[in-house]
Amino acid sequence: MKTSETRLRLNRGDSPAALLVVSHLRWDFVFQRPQHLMTRAARTRRVYYVEEPQFVAAPDSLNVREDASGVIVVTPQIEEGHDATESQARTARLLEGLVASEGLAEYDLWVYTPMELPITAGLCPRVTVYDCMDELAKFKGAPPELRRREDLLFRQADLVFTGGHRLYEAKRERHAGAHPFPSSVDTAHFAQARAGLPDAPDQAGLPRPRLGFYGVIDERFDTRLIGELARRRPEWQFVLLGPVVKIDPAELPRGENLHYLGMKGYAELPTYLAHWDVALLPFALNEATEFISPTKTPEYLAAGVPVVSTGIRDVIRPYGEKDLVRIADGVDAFEAACAAALAERETPAGQERRERADRYLSTLSWDRTWAEMSALIERAAAERNVVALAGVADD
Repeated sequence: MKTSETRLRLNRGDSPAALLVVSHLRWDFVFQRPQHLMTRAARTRRVYYVEEPQFVAAPDSLNVREDASGVIVVTPQIEEGHDATESQARTARLLEGLVASEGLAEYDLWVYTPMELPITAGLCPRVTVYDCMDELAKFKGAPPELRRREDLLFRQADLVFTGGHRLYEAKRERHAGAHPFPSSVDTAHFAQARAGLPDAPDQAGLPRPRLGFYGVIDERFDTRLIGELARRRPEWQFVLLGPVVKIDPAELPRGENLHYLGMKGYAELPTYLAHWDVALLPFALNEATEFISPTKTPEYLAAGVPVVSTGIRDVIRPYGEKDLVRIADGVDAFEAACAAALAERETPAGQERRERADRYLSTLSWDRTWAEMSALIERAAAERNVVALAGVADD
């Protein structure tokens, strides 16, 4: 097992319980909810972020490295040639070994994907949290087994956090410990876009106006909408940042004013936003988007860029209801909303909208979200301890 000796062997007997995180997302993929939360958790506790395995022509092992944030990234290396059940059993044994070798006498379990629940079979966490950031069963290619394993996870979990209010409405009937935690924002990071940052080299030569989007481009992205807008408005430049996943890149709309600039790091995003005229949330309205709560909504607003979105429930409430984001469905309405946003940008009305957005964003922060989550975890741990003590007394 590879380890970072300076971190992993550190004795923190007086620190909070360690945190084992089981995720379907690579740590170094898009910087989103898990990264925001776990970098904050790592300020006060050991955090082990367990990725899905890599299959190799070698004996089972763990690749363990420390990220600059302090999060310990754990990637199981599983001998290839085994079926999913055996591969997960092998991963479970490796995690048991990790807990033993790191001396984790007390730890909490944080699960993002029910599909990987079997790898936790040998663990004895203090508290189990299911952070349900998306309705994964609705995503393209979701395995049928996912729903059954989610049922098992609901029975095991002490707490269920949801990535938005619409998702909370769907999950609260299934677990008494459900709590909504919609997307928050690092306002200071994105407010850099208002400070006159130099333009990014790969978009610097594009004319204005620019309408931008960043995020994963997959089945949730409305390619037809963007393609038709680009055809109708050749003078508008559409800047699209992010990896293309689960859809054929050949199916993406093409045109001289459509610019796919690829994946960008979190630190780079303000540089792009600083030179956009409108920020877009062009999501298709389908099963995969019914429960999403886009993290980029408050990020766009923190950058001071007008936002136009399709009718996603967790964008409508609260951002549409507060008139902070324009909501429009269909090509005609979306085009009109973008034109209105462009016309308003440098006007007193545009300034007033930004000020209202800033007041609302002042109530949000990932620091606050993590603090509230952490308090709920400690409360759940205390409640479990009371029940355990009562059981001992009864004996």
